Amino acid sequence: MAMDQEQARKALVEAIKAVGQALSDLALRSSVSPSPEALASVQPFCVDTMTFPEWIQFVFLPKLEGMLEGGDPMPTWCDVAPMAEEYFRQHELDGITLIEALRRLDELVTAAR
Repeated sequence: MAMDQEQARKALVEAIKAVGQALSDLALRSSVSPSPEALASVQPFCVDTMTFPEWIQFVFLPKLEGMLEGGDPMPTWCDVAPMAEEYFRQHELDGITLIEALRRLDELVTAAR
């Protein structure tokens, strides 16, 4: 059964919160904002200027929140969870909660179109 627009919006808001909570639970939330230069990176996921968790916190989530607040359409496709899987393969930290939260958010963003 398809969600109406308000249900989809609420589900997206909750999924964004779940990703933020997973960052906090894993102690990956940063209290220091990246520099304007770091935020201006043109590389995918700002890989040249910040860590993947910083990108989620300071670029990805704020962008989605801004789109929701502005009533803008969601991107046609979202697939961030595989990048999280790759990130956690390289770090000795169990990131399954963040990966699952991102997977859910990917599904909701893509379905919102």
